Amino acid sequence: MKRILLVFLLLSIAHFSHTPHLKVTDPSSWFNESNWDHDASVAEILAPDSEFYDAYEYKIDEEFVLRKLAHITFFGLLALLFLANVKQNRLRYVKAFVYTALFALSDELHQAFVIGRDGRMWDVLLDSVSGLVFLVGYFMMTRWRKRY
Repeated sequence: MKRILLVFLLLSIAHFSHTPHLKVTDPSSWFNESNWDHDASVAEILAPDSEFYDAYEYKIDEEFVLRKLAHITFFGLLALLFLANVKQNRLRYVKAFVYTALFALSDELHQAFVIGRDGRMWDVLLDSVSGLVFLVGYFMMTRWRKRY
């Protein structure tokens, strides 16, 4: 079941990343037909002067806050599902974090190819830190429960 949940969450994140002009506050936009930017390249997206590294250009409104809360929630849960699916050893938390960070990077690169979306390094950072916070919180909670 834990593998099924992991795959479901990965596919859900990929779906929403592939949905142009997505608005969290408008469920009718959650299934917009996607369109690729065939002229974009990974080299252009990752070039030092690209908008991939720019700060957000959005106003801080309800849509922005809900979108970032979705990032935090989805990638925090993703980190925990990666943790549940890696082999039990002393590096499992590190592996879960690395998998989460790598998926966050691939997700933002993917978004950069979708017309009506943009990929941002700031979101990679937010997603990775969210995963780390959830993993540390889970680690602390399990340690605390073992003590009491």
